[in-house]
Amino acid sequence: MANQKVLSVCFFIYLFRVFVDKENAHLTTPQILTKYGYSNEVHHVTTSDGYILALHRILPGKNTTHKPVLVLHGLFVDSSSFVSTGVDHGLGFILADEGYDVWLGNVRGTPSSRNHTTLNPNRDPKFWDFSWHEMGTIDLPAMVDHVLNVTHQASLYYVGYSQGTTIFFVMMATHPTYNAKIKVHMAMAPVAYLGHMKSVPIRTMATWKDFLNFWIKVFKINVVPPKNAVFVLRRVCSVSSRFCNLVFMAIFAYKPNQVDSNTLTSFLGHFPVPISRKQGHHYLQIVKSGYFRRYDFGRRMNEEVYGFSTPPSYNLSLVTTKCHLFYSRDDLAVSEEDAVRVCKELGGACGSSNLVNGTIKHMDWVIGIRIRELVYSKLLSIMANY
Repeated sequence: MANQKVLSVCFFIYLFRVFVDKENAHLTTPQILTKYGYSNEVHHVTTSDGYILALHRILPGKNTTHKPVLVLHGLFVDSSSFVSTGVDHGLGFILADEGYDVWLGNVRGTPSSRNHTTLNPNRDPKFWDFSWHEMGTIDLPAMVDHVLNVTHQASLYYVGYSQGTTIFFVMMATHPTYNAKIKVHMAMAPVAYLGHMKSVPIRTMATWKDFLNFWIKVFKINVVPPKNAVFVLRRVCSVSSRFCNLVFMAIFAYKPNQVDSNTLTSFLGHFPVPISRKQGHHYLQIVKSGYFRRYDFGRRMNEEVYGFSTPPSYNLSLVTTKCHLFYSRDDLAVSEEDAVRVCKELGGACGSSNLVNGTIKHMDWVIGIRIRELVYSKLLSIMANY
């Protein structure tokens, strides 16, 4: 009996330490910035359809260039992905150290942008009725305008990762006047076309996309993965980070020497950020179809919404801002073929097409142990020319 009491006490002490742990895995973006001594601000932007978005600004220091740069995250992550890995790896810190006025965006539905003027994300399914189309047509223009208004600049730099590049392309295809507001687009793992995606699990889900979407709707699941699943995953990663790291590496085809264990643990404290059902389904649609186009509601609804039986494609020829693309042959999500196709359709707007030498998986763009050497150094060099 005494041994059981001792074990119970030890267990609850362990759980208490897990829940009060203040490492990067359990800190918000502003808390991480403050922890490392970087002055920061939180700005809120209300979109035309009522979503309240958070922008995390790293205030420029003494060596500032007075050049604002807006950085936008990928799918299943938020602004924390650019700082949770620490000052040596985090792109937010690296840009700030170079003197840029750094703004880390958070699209609708992410933890710090889960607010609305009238809708409650926990009670109103309508809150989650969006895809990355709305992020590109509404969220990003609102962010850009806010940054330019606050900094009193005519244009800004833009760095997009994965979904962040998709949103940029959508904005430019639907609001071409914003070309004048962007100096240059640095696109890491550019996502417009996904027809040559190598990820077997995702391609399988794309094949069964409508079946999966039907049952998700039947069970009234608005976010993927559901909140309870994320809670369990976070607790498992807190209790056994080694096990969680091994599972993560297996899913994303990592090798142990490609990712620092501590960096990965910090990152997993914020991953995955739940996305809307429609947001995920939209990506599966372009994987299956091979086209970069608007959300497919089905033939009958498409005719009502678009006036055509199939959704219209986004016209990349409307992009005139110079875009510098970075991609890798080892990225299972963004293939070389699809990245090259983006460059071709951008035409003169494709400033450069950079095949990264070195093993870069899809999540390596933010957590890879060699990403600063392989990508960020060249990214900074190109930005310095604008």
